[in-house]
Amino acid sequence: MGEPRPYRSTPVFDQDSLPAALRARHDTKTGVWGVIRVIEGELKLTIIDPPSETLLNPGNPGLVLPRQPHFVTPLGRMKMQVDFYDQPPGG
Repeated sequence: MGEPRPYRSTPVFDQDSLPAALRARHDTKTGVWGVIRVIEGELKLTIIDPPSETLLNPGNPGLVLPRQPHFVTPLGRMKMQVDFYDQPPGG
């Protein structure tokens, strides 16, 4: 059995095209895991419950659990993409 594959991915966003909806509090749906992959630069992932902040970069993706409220903040120039899974992604 191989690594779970995303069933959907967002476009690649940069610091200017990152939608306001992702910069404000939002959450994934029931049964959906999100993996935030930074292609270049840095991005801050803020999880609201339980509270945490994580600095994301190309070597450190961020995992969002189903129905977990969160938002992201670009830290200067960056490019990122979100992959969505219907089962817990590995790694």
